[in-house]
Amino acid sequence: MKLKFLGAAREVTGSKHLITTENGEKILLDCGMFQGKGMETDGMNRNLGFDPAEVDHIILSHAHIDHSGLIPYVYTLGFRGSVVCTNATRDLCAIMLADSGHIQESDVEKFDRRRIAKGLPPVKPIYTEKDARACMKLFIGVAYDRRFRIDDNTNVWFTNTGHMLGSSVVSLEITENGKTTKLAYTSDIGRPVSYILKPPQPFPQCEYLITEATYGNRLHPQMQDAKAELLRVIRQTCVEKGGKVIIPCFAIGRTQEVVYALNTFFNEGLLPKINIYVDSPLAVNATDIFRLHLDDLGNDVQEVMQNDPDPFGFGSLFYVKSTEDSKKLNSIKEPCVIISASGMMEAGRIKHHLANNIKDPKNTILVVGYCSPTTLGARIENGENPVSIFGEKHPVNATIERIEAFSGHGDYHEMEDYISCQDKSQLKKVFLVHGEYEAQQFYLGKLEEAGFKNISIPEAGTEVQL
Repeated sequence: MKLKFLGAAREVTGSKHLITTENGEKILLDCGMFQGKGMETDGMNRNLGFDPAEVDHIILSHAHIDHSGLIPYVYTLGFRGSVVCTNATRDLCAIMLADSGHIQESDVEKFDRRRIAKGLPPVKPIYTEKDARACMKLFIGVAYDRRFRIDDNTNVWFTNTGHMLGSSVVSLEITENGKTTKLAYTSDIGRPVSYILKPPQPFPQCEYLITEATYGNRLHPQMQDAKAELLRVIRQTCVEKGGKVIIPCFAIGRTQEVVYALNTFFNEGLLPKINIYVDSPLAVNATDIFRLHLDDLGNDVQEVMQNDPDPFGFGSLFYVKSTEDSKKLNSIKEPCVIISASGMMEAGRIKHHLANNIKDPKNTILVVGYCSPTTLGARIENGENPVSIFGEKHPVNATIERIEAFSGHGDYHEMEDYISCQDKSQLKKVFLVHGEYEAQQFYLGKLEEAGFKNISIPEAGTEVQL
């Protein structure tokens, strides 16, 4: 069989890896959207490098848009195979893909107004909300740790990675001419300790391993420090300076982790008497899905629920749904915390909150997740001042803070520990994906020190024979 790397190759978005078997069957591991490169991203997303109508199955590791976001697009181009994933991933995709389609329609509408004013023809969104809802009929949900036969030649097995609700290692057994090949794709690997998720679980032995390297050259602080740091930032900003804390947050996973930490502070009487606003319709709907999949959450959450029936809700927490209520947050003068998507600050309501609050030195912008190097979030983190938001320059007078321990990606030591569940002597090849090249090179060295061999870092478009 052949394996072709079409995305997240020496970068961290656009995950797509295409398997073509000797009998012509095509299996796509993830179908993710490239993010964070402006109009260049649009062209990268439209030019797939394969014919969607020829793909038999998409095996989806988890619901994040850089892994799932082009499924509606390939549907519009003729893909009618199955999308196989965990049950929670299916439920999350139902809201996340629709939200992505809505954002694209909205963005294109604004973009077209400027084009038409210049006498240029309008453009179309990559896909619409309607397309996203239509493609959901192709999804098949499968429980963790259960061998699932997707056709006569292929079995798939999902193992929890602790990265987000429903995230998984994809283990494949593919039979060709009487010979079975075992391949595993870890996708994004979570932390060994999480506030709300179960820890990553060992996955079946494979011969070929495709694994991530997002934090391939970084180590995280201890997890227990993250909650203390969050409380410190809130107290310093809201109590001592009388300002607002603006937290750009991925709507799925990171928002729920932060809310759960704030819920703990509230229960323990540690949270200052301020209002907390979660301003993301997607995060609101996703939190409801977390409540539906409580069995997939960690032991700590299960214990808390013995005395607190809702670990994602408390007296001073308000979930904001409507656009009008979101706009009203701009007129609030008193100290508060606003949690809003997206985490990389590239889209969504967070950009409005940044535009309205980043110039005030009393305020704090608190980064709690990874920002790809070309994104607005990375530019703010790296000290760009002024920064362009919606085409206007804004002075950055607010304090910029970061709490890395909230990250959903394991660091290089945690990732190495996780994939060490494999017998290295049985691994024929290891491929590093989903990482900036510098981080991947550093991580490759660490893996070699740990005894892994035959490691490569494929470029986009690289095709290998397995």
